[in-house]
Amino acid sequence: MHPQLVLFLRQFTGVVLATLVPVVMVAFLSWPIIMGGHPGEPRDPAALSDAHFS
Repeated sequence: MHPQLVLFLRQFTGVVLATLVPVVMVAFLSWPIIMGGHPGEPRDPAALSDAHFS
């Protein structure tokens, strides 16, 4: 493979990973915190009734 192509692919991969890693971390770490648990986990009914905003 041409050396310039190898350099381009390394830089391109680095930029893509540097962009996607924070997005994935925010998406998969913040939602369980906001929801009070992971999707699919059983919720305590008393905890759900405390979050009434009206």
